[in-house]
Amino acid sequence: MNDKAKRLKQDYKQRYRPMGVYQIRNIVNNKILLGASLNLAGILNRHKFELKMGNHRNKTLQAEWCEMGSENFVFVILDELELKEAPDYDYKEDLLFLEHYWLDKLKPFGDRGYNEKKKI
Repeated sequence: MNDKAKRLKQDYKQRYRPMGVYQIRNIVNNKILLGASLNLAGILNRHKFELKMGNHRNKTLQAEWCEMGSENFVFVILDELELKEAPDYDYKEDLLFLEHYWLDKLKPFGDRGYNEKKKI
């Protein structure tokens, strides 16, 4: 790999990616799948790709996507973490706190959503 390619790769790795909590909402029945990620754009693209390909890990969400159509689902960013001044700051704890906050607030379990309660 030449120096230019190495520098571009390093720049890409260091580029800021929005982090936070998102939801995939079924606008027909208002059920949601709530999640959190250190890379919101990446995780939303992954969900969209898996759903379009018919192999999403959440079988209930996949079944309803196929039954109701992609036009009845929206992808929403609910909350984002603010970038800290410290370059080596670990955002995992903040993200976990934010995810628990939204899970408690929206309760996307059972008839209300596609999430399963996490075992603590």
